[in-house]
Amino acid sequence: MGYSFAARHGRATIGITALVLAQAGCAPSTSSTPAPISVARAAAGVTRAPFGTTSDGRAVEIFTLTNAHGVEARITNYGAIIVSLKTPDRAGNFDDITLGYDSLSGYLRDTPYFGAVVGRVGNRIARGMFTLDGVTYHLAINNGVNTLHGGLRGFDKVVWAPEPFQNSTGAGLTLTYTSADMEEGYPGALSTKVTYTLNDQDQLIVDYQATTTKATPVNLTQHSYWNLSGSAKRDILGHVLMINADGMTPVDSTLIPTGEIAPVAGTPFDFRTPTAIGARVDQRQNQQIRFGGGYDHNFVLNRGAAAADSMVLAASVTEPGSGRTMSVYTMEPGVQFYSGNFLDGSNVGKGGHVYHYRYGLVLETQHYPDSPNHPQFPNTILRPGQQYHTRTMFSFGVAR
Repeated sequence: MGYSFAARHGRATIGITALVLAQAGCAPSTSSTPAPISVARAAAGVTRAPFGTTSDGRAVEIFTLTNAHGVEARITNYGAIIVSLKTPDRAGNFDDITLGYDSLSGYLRDTPYFGAVVGRVGNRIARGMFTLDGVTYHLAINNGVNTLHGGLRGFDKVVWAPEPFQNSTGAGLTLTYTSADMEEGYPGALSTKVTYTLNDQDQLIVDYQATTTKATPVNLTQHSYWNLSGSAKRDILGHVLMINADGMTPVDSTLIPTGEIAPVAGTPFDFRTPTAIGARVDQRQNQQIRFGGGYDHNFVLNRGAAAADSMVLAASVTEPGSGRTMSVYTMEPGVQFYSGNFLDGSNVGKGGHVYHYRYGLVLETQHYPDSPNHPQFPNTILRPGQQYHTRTMFSFGVAR
C-alpha cells in the first residue's frame, strides 16, 4: 500500500459516518451509533484575529471555524495548530476537548506538539538516517538517538500562509508552506497544503497535499491531544477506546519499529472491543508497555478490501462522564495511539489548567514509523510528478 496520488482522486471521500463505513466495508464496533450533536443553531462561518508575533517578528493569526450546531474549531497558522475544539456534552454544555495554550507564547516554548501538524515526516526515523536512491541522508537528532516529527524545526514550528473559506462543504482554512530543499536534512523542495474543513455533520476533515522537486519521504499527521471530559477535568484513563486493528508494529527500547507486525490478540494492545484506556496501560510485564511507558505504538489498521484511497474507521473514543464521542476515519494504513505518558504537570495550558500525567490522548493517522528504513512497510516516498494526498476525518457526537 502506498500513497494515493492525484490521478486516483476523481471521487470525493467526504461523507456522513454511515456512508464512510459503507464505503470502507466495516461497521461500528459499539452496539449503537452515537447520536450526532443536536443543539441550538449558531452562526456558521470563519473569523480571523491576531494571535501574536514570533521571535523573528512574523505576525501570526488565529481562525475560528463554526458550524450550524455551534461546534467551534480555533486554528492558528503557526504550526497549523488546532488551538481548541469545542463540542457539547450530553446535557448540551460546550467545552474544549483539546490540550493547548491561550496564546502564541505557549507554543513558542518547548511543548509536546499540542495540536500541530507534524512533518515533513511524522513519528520517528532511526538514528536520524535513511538511504534513498543510493544516497544516505542525515537528519537532525531531537529524540534521544532518533529524529522525531520532522526534526528540530519541523512543520509544527513554522508560519503557514493562511486562506480561510466558506462554501457548501463547510467553513474552513487552507494553509500552505514550502519546505526548502535539505531543510532539516530532507531532499527536495516540498510544497505542502493542509486544509481543515468543519462541516454541519460535526466532522472536522483534514486534507494533506504535497508535491516535491526531488524524491523525499513524506508522512504528515495531526498531533492533537484529546480529552473528551472537557477542559482536561480528569485523566483519559476512563475514556473507552476502540482501535480497528488486528496488528501493531513492535518497537525497540528507543521506540523504533523492529520491522515486525505482531497480532494484538491476547495482549494489552487489543482494542478491537471497546476498552477503557486505563484497564491495561500499566501492565509492565508486557515488554512493549515497558518500552512505551504505556501506549506509544503504531497500529496496523484493518482495511479489508477497501481501496488505498478510501476512508476506513481507525478508532473511536467515548468519555462516559460527559457522553462525548469521537470517531476517526482515514486513508492512512496506520494510527499511532499515545496515552500521554510523558505529560508530567509542567505544562500549564488554557485557562490555567495543568496537564498532568495521562491527561491527553493522541491518535495520529499515519504511515508506519521509520518507514524509509523498512522497505516492507507501506511506501512513504514521494517523487517529482506525483501528488501526495491523504485525508483524515474526526467525527464528533454524543452517546445518549
